Amino acid sequence: MAGFNDLLNKIRQKPGMYIGSPAVSGLHLFLCGYGFARQEQGLAITVEEEVFEQFQPWVQERFGVRASVSWAKIVLLHAVDERGGFELFYELWDEFMAQQQAIDGQQKSVA
Repeated sequence: MAGFNDLLNKIRQKPGMYIGSPAVSGLHLFLCGYGFARQEQGLAITVEEEVFEQFQPWVQERFGVRASVSWAKIVLLHAVDERGGFELFYELWDEFMAQQQAIDGQQKSVA
């Protein structure tokens, strides 16, 4: 089974196969369903999924949002439309992952 990051990359490449059209709301709903299905199956959370859980607070911090609003709504507020939100999600995801990798690299060099 492919990992969570692989799944995100597959959706990025062919959104129509997974969510119909490239829309941030569709992506959000798909990922909620993915998490629900894994939970219902009793599958343990993976390291990649743990990292994704940090995306919500990161997006809130990035845009200065203190209200309890999903990352998808925040992204959509900063996009022209659903497609733009989909594209913005992946720009933010790439930025977030680059920061995570930098943090991991710093932690490994200290250890």
